[in-house]
Amino acid sequence: MSDYLFVIGDIHGELDLFNELLKDYEPSMHQLVLIGDLLDRGLESKKCLLLGKELVETTGAIYLKGNHEDLLLRFLDDPEERYKNYLLNGGGETIESLLHPGAVAEYSATEIAMMIRSRYKELVSFLKELPLYYEWQNYVCVHAGVNLELSDWKQTSERDFLWIRKEFHQGNNQTGKQIIFGHTPTMYLYEDNNATKLWHSDNKIGIDGGGVYGGSVHGVVINEFGLVQDIEVRNQYEWEPTFLVP
Repeated sequence: MSDYLFVIGDIHGELDLFNELLKDYEPSMHQLVLIGDLLDRGLESKKCLLLGKELVETTGAIYLKGNHEDLLLRFLDDPEERYKNYLLNGGGETIESLLHPGAVAEYSATEIAMMIRSRYKELVSFLKELPLYYEWQNYVCVHAGVNLELSDWKQTSERDFLWIRKEFHQGNNQTGKQIIFGHTPTMYLYEDNNATKLWHSDNKIGIDGGGVYGGSVHGVVINEFGLVQDIEVRNQYEWEPTFLVP
């Protein structure tokens, strides 16, 4: 087991921020965990996804499934039904990153899904097999959270691992674990639109600084005694919906 855990929060297609955090990653020292949501909204989703896959395959990193990885997979499985929702959640940027600029206007939902499945077979298969959580010593890394009402948090449903919010944030953590999560930008947890710092409450650590909304991305380094370093990289780009929903 590595001496340090290095957890990177929601990247959302922000390749420059991703690479900036990775400057502090040393595979011989760190167990890297990507908390999920490497894609959508930002403009470099393809490169972020492929880099995440490369890190898993070459350095032993752990890449957790986020709700946006799940949104892409569900769109590919049922494009006509899922297209509108995927575009609303920033999927247009991912589609055009994987295909080419103008693809959303040029092709139908079914055509887009067929091309992505055809051109990125290995990537799609990889995303389907992503784990939902990772345990390291007394820590649990998960994209959104766990169901704290269960006697065994590992029995949390896949939907809750990927999507849970208020019930987890406000619930009583009796798991005996420190839970590191992303998904919900800390500005919402603090109820402060300017807040990008880590959120700490009841042995829960929220690390999504809302990078794609003009906030920041975090890389947290932890050892057996606790938090060692919080690397925060601010973003100048603020995503706004671009693609018209058909």
